[in-house]
Amino acid sequence: MASRMISFTLDGRPREAPAGASIWEAAAAHGVEIPRLCHQPGLAPSGVCRACAVEVEGARTLVPACHRGLEEGMAIRTGSARVLRAQRTLVSMLMADHPSPCARERERGDCELEALARRLGAGDLEAGHAAARAAPAADLSSPVIAVDLSACILCDRCIRACDDVQSNEVIGRAGRGAASRIVFDAGLPMGESSCVSCGECAAACPTGALTDKALTRTAERVEGTEDKKVDSVCPFCGVGCAITYKVRGGVIAGVEGRAASPVNAGRLCVKGRYGYDYAHHPDRLTTPLIRREGAPKTAELPADPRALFREAGWEEALDLAAGRLAAIRESGGGGALAGFGSAKCSNEEAYLFQKFVRTVFGTNNVDHCTRLCHASSVTALMETIGSGAVSNPFADALKADFILVAGANTTENHPVAATFIKEAAKRGAALAVLDPRRVDLVDHADIHLQFEPGTDVALINGLIHVAIAEDLIDRDFIARRTENFEAVAASVKPYTPAAVARITGVRPADLRRVARLYAASPRSIIFWGMGLSQHTRGTDNCRALISLCLLCGQAGRPGTGLHPLRGQNNVQGASDVGLIPMLYPGYQNVSDPAVRAKFEAAWGRPLDPAPGLTVVEIVEAAREGRIRGLYVMGENPAMSDPNLNASRAGLAALEFLLVQDIFLTETAAFADVVLPAAAFPEKTGAYTNTDRRVQMGRKAVEPPGQAREDGRILSDLAGRMGRPMAYDSPAAVFEEIASLIPAYAGISHARLDEEEREGIVWPCPAPDHPGTETLFTDEFPTGRARLAPAAFAPPEELPNRAFPFVLNTGRNLYHWHTGSLTRRAQALEAAEPGPYAEMSAADLARLRLRDGQRIRVRSRRGEIVLAARRSPRVRPGQIFIPFHYVEAAVNLLTRDALDPDAKIPAFKICAVRVERAR
Repeated sequence: MASRMISFTLDGRPREAPAGASIWEAAAAHGVEIPRLCHQPGLAPSGVCRACAVEVEGARTLVPACHRGLEEGMAIRTGSARVLRAQRTLVSMLMADHPSPCARERERGDCELEALARRLGAGDLEAGHAAARAAPAADLSSPVIAVDLSACILCDRCIRACDDVQSNEVIGRAGRGAASRIVFDAGLPMGESSCVSCGECAAACPTGALTDKALTRTAERVEGTEDKKVDSVCPFCGVGCAITYKVRGGVIAGVEGRAASPVNAGRLCVKGRYGYDYAHHPDRLTTPLIRREGAPKTAELPADPRALFREAGWEEALDLAAGRLAAIRESGGGGALAGFGSAKCSNEEAYLFQKFVRTVFGTNNVDHCTRLCHASSVTALMETIGSGAVSNPFADALKADFILVAGANTTENHPVAATFIKEAAKRGAALAVLDPRRVDLVDHADIHLQFEPGTDVALINGLIHVAIAEDLIDRDFIARRTENFEAVAASVKPYTPAAVARITGVRPADLRRVARLYAASPRSIIFWGMGLSQHTRGTDNCRALISLCLLCGQAGRPGTGLHPLRGQNNVQGASDVGLIPMLYPGYQNVSDPAVRAKFEAAWGRPLDPAPGLTVVEIVEAAREGRIRGLYVMGENPAMSDPNLNASRAGLAALEFLLVQDIFLTETAAFADVVLPAAAFPEKTGAYTNTDRRVQMGRKAVEPPGQAREDGRILSDLAGRMGRPMAYDSPAAVFEEIASLIPAYAGISHARLDEEEREGIVWPCPAPDHPGTETLFTDEFPTGRARLAPAAFAPPEELPNRAFPFVLNTGRNLYHWHTGSLTRRAQALEAAEPGPYAEMSAADLARLRLRDGQRIRVRSRRGEIVLAARRSPRVRPGQIFIPFHYVEAAVNLLTRDALDPDAKIPAFKICAVRVERAR
């Protein structure tokens, strides 16, 4: 419904604006720029600076345009002598205490105060000022933000950005009158405070009080050159934030969020804002490498992997790779070959890679990292409702009355998505966190169910039991849209609150409270992460969660539904376009003769009817000699796979390993040929985020040296292996994708360019279709949802006297995946530079260990040495280690036992012991 319009006059001209607009917003809509310092669009107005003062006929004093609402018949003057005199006086007073030029003006030329002073002819822009020189010394303790309070004008934009946008509540005011100042926490240096380095405050600051530190690696190369800006998407987690690269002299010099994006509304996290310089790291591969004759291959990582290789030209490297792979294909058949694609690559590149493996190798042995993160989620969703993707966007948290977050450390793994959840909680939505760790989101939650690791199924079955026993379920929804309710109801009867308490450690009252809130709230939404999925019973965990959702009728409407938060930037898209061993693009089964005939006709090749091997199965088959050749594009199984001693042994046993990447990764150290690829900002392609939103990533800079785009390398290699696969452009590849995947049929590069600030959410079946944010409004792809019972069984490897701790693994805020990118990003590595193990204070005391002391952690499979970190997040008897650090690769400890349905490994639960490192 259209907004009611209000009539008013602006500088003598009649105007109209929507009801509810402020004077500032109404003037801006008509092209009249009213000065502002404290106000920033997107933040709630505060009216503390009065730079936006205007005259309103009949008002006794000047009024702040940002704060005053528009009224019918209002007569407003923005440039009268009275207004200009007040603005000049204000700005002159601020300039008297302002260092001129401030850091922002020196580095970027866009200090808003100094620009306003020039516009108004107010203040001395040349002379230094005594008050400014007497200000506190600059605070450079943060790895990413420089603090210079001499340039602070107390506009409070940083406070509102921190509180209202990111919900971090780190920044405030201290002191009174002339002693008033901005502080971090209780007056700590910024780098010692609880600041998470998201940079929202620096982005909001109008002066040089808070500025992004220049990253030396890029700053040294860009002085004196002109800027250009390139719109793209963030290359890290699955949130898919819309960004703009700031490029100088062919080098990325900064990143900013795009406020118009419905994904992030301009928000970024520390990785998105400051993790860009990995692309310019001196470790970048710039020429093909060939393993030196006689260079050994063992299961141990070499101390100096570059010494194992010699540089080569592209022709030699491609000819050697094609020849060796073709020879294995001819002697052992396609089943002797396999490929690992990447969720970091674009949809076009992932599609080409799976097509290459299927048509050039002749096998379905192709997989990627979704097997290691959300394969169990996809498996459970597919069998239950017929779709493996999220049902609602994560921003639907703002439409929900109750939010359930299970096994997902969102503030560290998906920080921008977490801002929407925290904002919803502030607005009054109830929030429950289900996690064995006390993750930071608990600080914003109404209730935390801190259950014993590995008891997820019992806990969720207990929630279902309460919902059924108290008749909180939606019987009409169950009757109309589900089947097999009786089997699920019978299966959860034993999971009374008392029984669940004995298994999980969760109090019956807390279990009942969460069940009642979830079932009885008008709109409840569920988010979950790898804490739920990375188990040998991960599929059962997800089945139970899906049953809870459907039995309570919390699906098919905005603010409800199921959202497994995807980990890597394009893991959703890579799955959509077929990087799965048993499914073609669009989740079409390779075993279905009609489906196979469709793809054989499109690709012009006969296709293997047998489902392929998964990630862990491929490495196991390599150890056994059944897989002889492997092509790895952008993945790092020598760090990401479980039980790394066994995985690395499999890589070392291969007859031929081809690795295509931007760095000489741990996996590349086992390769026979290494091909240098283009990094994310060096190529153009489409990416699909966790919301199913397809967005364009655009080329911002050129690849270094001889590095090439992944698609070009695939095409060159296919031609050399006798099965050409040529395309004019990524747009042509996407056109083929859209022709084969009904959900993508209405999407094209042309549309994505036209709608660049929004993207398109699939399913989008036609070019004039707007895309579909909320799924299953009327029915499920399966018609009725097939509810599946899930029974609890204890983890296979429980603590004992020899291995008394339960190990949990995951990410931290500053790093991502195996660290190959983020550990080469200057600011991110400075923020969290080395491995650590979170332990409780009680366990450290019992073992007579100090915080920060070196410890040895052993499992039945391996051992690592790293620092102990005292943490309130873990309970006694538990230990948490992030998996980003090669010097203490935690996956040397984890188990490679697989979920029988999804073939996902059991990363989350294994037994370890801890001792002082000698």
